This record gives sequence, C-alpha cells and structure tokens, in this order.
Amino acid sequence: MKRLRAAAAACLLALAAGSARPEPFVWATLRYESGDWDSAPLVPTNLLHSVAQYTSIPVAAQGTVVDLASPELFRFPFVYMTGHLPVRFSRQESANLKAFVERGGFLFIDDHNHDVDGAFHKTAVAELARIFGPRALRPIPNDHELYRAFFTFPKGPPTTSHELNGWGDNLVHEHLLGIQVNGRIGILYSNKDYSSEWSYHARNKRFQALDNTRFGVNVVVYALTR
Repeated sequence: MKRLRAAAAACLLALAAGSARPEPFVWATLRYESGDWDSAPLVPTNLLHSVAQYTSIPVAAQGTVVDLASPELFRFPFVYMTGHLPVRFSRQESANLKAFVERGGFLFIDDHNHDVDGAFHKTAVAELARIFGPRALRPIPNDHELYRAFFTFPKGPPTTSHELNGWGDNLVHEHLLGIQVNGRIGILYSNKDYSSEWSYHARNKRFQALDNTRFGVNVVVYALTR
C-alpha cells in the first residue's frame, strides 16, 4: 500500500482495534497560487460534522489549509480544491500534485461555477491534461463503488439545486470525472457545484428534508478506505 493510503487507513484500523487515540481525519483545503481557492469556507466544517454524525471515523475539530507547492501536502490523504477563477499551476505545484496522486493521495476538485464553459472548468481540466495526459480524466460510471462507499446513490452523483434551477451552464451533469491510479480514483472532478450546495453551517441541516452532504461522506469514506 502506498504511504498516503496507509496513513488514511491508519485511523480506521486503529478505531477498529479499539485504540484510544486514533488519528483524526482532517478536511484539508488546497491553496494554489492562482484563482480563488478559498471560495467555499463553510464546506470543511459542515462536512467534518457530517462525517462525525454518520460514521465512526474520528474527525478533527476544524479543517485546515495546505499549500499545493508545500511538502506539507503529503501529510494529508484527502485534499479538497474549488474556485471560480482560472487555474494555472506552477512548476512546483504541478510536480507535487502528480506525486501526491501517484503516492495514493486523493484530490476532490469541485467547480464552484457549475459552468462547463467557465474559466475554472476549462483551465483546471487543461491543467490536469497537461500533468496527467490528455486521456487521463474520464467519466466515472454511475454504478462505481464510490456511490456505494457509505450511502447508496443508485443513479450516480446526486443532482444539485443549482443544476435543477438552471444556474451556470443550465445542464445536469450525469457523471463525475476521475483520474484513476492503480485501480482507484486519485482525482475526483465535479462540474456539479457541490461547493455551493454544501456551503452552510451544519446546524442548518435540520431544515432540510434530506441532508445534501451525504454524498460528501461517500467521497471521504472512499478516499480513506480504497
């Protein structure tokens, strides 16, 4: 098992073994030099609350921020990236991203625009193609194990209210995209704008008929266990 995947599994193994102090899961937001990396500041706390609410995975009290160009990146098995503006990775950022994924790290990228013709989408996808190859990013089948990792989503990725309201590109994206490394998803890419969908305080979940952060729990569980 790769080092990052081993680190991710460590907290779950410790928990299963009855360890008193398993390593808590930290939702790490990726800071990159270009764009507006901090466009969804409420997402980390909300998703940490969801992971704690639904699973037995120990979680940190709050999220953290990690620089893509920093060696600190390799401390985190799961990293989240979002934004609205054009993405241009520096040479060091590109090298770290490639190494992070190849060592077993998991990056979840969500287009905060929900716009297939938007600046974030076009530039982020171009950067991934430059780093990993033009055919690396592919549609993920809607029967993939990601959609059964904790909760079951029989139709694939849940639709967001922004898609249903015609916001952004006026499309409902039927599939998420991914880059696979050694048989598992290393980069999960979303056009669906979960960042807007999940950007609220966790206490407001009580006003929802169905908690819309449940798919985020699947993403975390998949990242930590596959």
